[in-house]
Amino acid sequence: MKKKDILAAFIIGEACALIFLLVLGLLEVPAPLLKLTGFLPIILPVFSILGIFVVSLFEEKIPVFFQAGKSFLVGILNTFIDLGILTFLMETFRIFAGFPYVLFKGISFGLATINSYFWNKFWTFEKREIKEALKETSQFYLITLGGLLIHLGVSSFVVNIVGPQFGISERLWAYFGAMMAVFCGFAWNFLGYKFVVFKK
Repeated sequence: MKKKDILAAFIIGEACALIFLLVLGLLEVPAPLLKLTGFLPIILPVFSILGIFVVSLFEEKIPVFFQAGKSFLVGILNTFIDLGILTFLMETFRIFAGFPYVLFKGISFGLATINSYFWNKFWTFEKREIKEALKETSQFYLITLGGLLIHLGVSSFVVNIVGPQFGISERLWAYFGAMMAVFCGFAWNFLGYKFVVFKK
């Protein structure tokens, strides 16, 4: 495992911890519970580095497994960015459903996608060339557009069509819809980035 992989994993873990703590603050989580999460800026980077170390053991024999591990870690950061921005918008405007929810989800997904491009290009797939940057960027955003449609379709279906179930509040159901969208979009994005956008 290279030093840059350790540094990248540390940065991702630290960023996820800070975004999570900010989200908890926006959700007005009780102070005692917030104190329990004070260890996250230490523990999440450690887990990130440990995870990258484990998948790096397969780098020589199964390179795609190492790339998938890095992409998964980038996907976790994207999820935190996505949900962090979504939370900020929903909690600021106190809107958790309808067309504004779809708009908020589109904005949060779009900003997380910008982050995804740079991390996947330079770290996951280690593409340094700039000669085909326009083609590569176009392909990335086409794949990502498919991911956006999956995100919006799944989250809108869960939130606006299925609606809250099992006595769960509209607010929590909105987050459940967002998480379902994340799981459905990850495989699409990784395969598209690996075999179309950043192929070698």
